[in-house]
Amino acid sequence: METIGNTATSTNCPKCGNASKRFGKHRNGLQRFRCLSCRKTFTEDHKRGFRVEDYLDEQRGLMAVRMLVEGCSVRTVERLTEIRRDSIIQLLVIAGERCESLMDRIIRNVPATDIQADEIWGFIGCKEKNKRDEEAEDSERGDCYTWVAIERNMKVVLGFVVGKRTGENAMDLMRQVRRATSPAVRFQLSTDGLESYIAAVDEMLMDRCDYAQLVKSFAQPQENEKRYSPAYCTGAKKVVISGNPDEAKICTSHIERNNLTMRMQIRRLTRLTNAFSKKLESHRAAVALHFAYYNFCQLHGSLRVTPAMEAGITDHVWKVSELLA
Repeated sequence: METIGNTATSTNCPKCGNASKRFGKHRNGLQRFRCLSCRKTFTEDHKRGFRVEDYLDEQRGLMAVRMLVEGCSVRTVERLTEIRRDSIIQLLVIAGERCESLMDRIIRNVPATDIQADEIWGFIGCKEKNKRDEEAEDSERGDCYTWVAIERNMKVVLGFVVGKRTGENAMDLMRQVRRATSPAVRFQLSTDGLESYIAAVDEMLMDRCDYAQLVKSFAQPQENEKRYSPAYCTGAKKVVISGNPDEAKICTSHIERNNLTMRMQIRRLTRLTNAFSKKLESHRAAVALHFAYYNFCQLHGSLRVTPAMEAGITDHVWKVSELLA
């Protein structure tokens, strides 16, 4: 580009490479040029517009992500960071997609010996019983379960699935468990009494696990009783499904404690609030972000290291910026 003083007067034509001269301004304010040879007109290089992803390179954006994984609502994050809530939701989706891809890529060959799986209830848009007639077939609204598999001793989350309580999702969870665990180590698997697990484990994990269910019995609700929590547990029965599981280790207490952590740190799963998810995409992203942060960034109280460090996946506590890189 030729200049006079500090002012640019011409630039080379992108078509023929010959010199050009200024030719007014474009409606977006950029300088236009016309080639002196081929008469082609073009504008100066466009500056890249701001993208939501750019927040991930800013301290303010990383603070927004840290607040989300600590259980803050989107509007709380908006008030404290002064980032528009629409941008926060877009940032959450981008971060969640990166975290899900990270876990799928890195959580591999874990020498698991004792795994527990469970599903936790939530809803998107409205509860299943409140869906309108035209929404009856909409799988992205209504009740939504988060299926989780965790290694009891290392506390590492091996996989998760977000969706309905179906056999297909049970199969997907067991497929993730197979991909995440080491084929050289046989492990014990414990779940609740959901029948969908039986076919899924038989299909995906029969050759590498001993499987048992802990079937709990609950008291019937009394007349006119309305509850916001499960009924009183009257007993639990250990049922061996396949292999030779250790009866003393047939347990779902650790995965149920993990469910409490999810309720506390994922605002969308907090009961009796208006912070529930409105879209499946945002719900899945929030869950993925939580589990990646839990595995790689959060020190576990009983381990004193992160679950990923305990499993030998990494050798240090990750920062949020490293998690989303």
